[in-house]
Amino acid sequence: MRKPTIINNSIRIPSSEEHLPDVDSFLEGILRGYGVEETIIADIAISVTELVINGIIHGNGSNPDKDVTVAISKKDANVEVVVQDQGDGFNPDEIENPIDAKNLLKEVGRGIFIVKSLMDSVAIDRTTRGTRITITKKVS
Repeated sequence: MRKPTIINNSIRIPSSEEHLPDVDSFLEGILRGYGVEETIIADIAISVTELVINGIIHGNGSNPDKDVTVAISKKDANVEVVVQDQGDGFNPDEIENPIDAKNLLKEVGRGIFIVKSLMDSVAIDRTTRGTRITITKKVS
């Protein structure tokens, strides 16, 4: 199986959840280098994990020949993380509300909701090369 590739502030992994610890270590290392508080690191790490899992499973269909890429940057007082898969994309308006009574017992469907509750902004873009989700969090 292919291994993760790190180039500057970006990591690309094959679509396998076994690489989640690599993404987490990469992300936390950069955030600590930026001097981000541990509680904010935890919020960003949880959000990125949710997005990477969605990219692996829903975007790429767990196809190990497709990748999920995570890129991180700091702009002024904000950290921006971009997670991109190579899938067909989805319509964010079609995501059901996970706190609606009919959805409370479902085991899936909470990832984007969690990310939106932890981040300051979430932008979802369907591209010709997959879905790109950009999250932003104020860190100072």
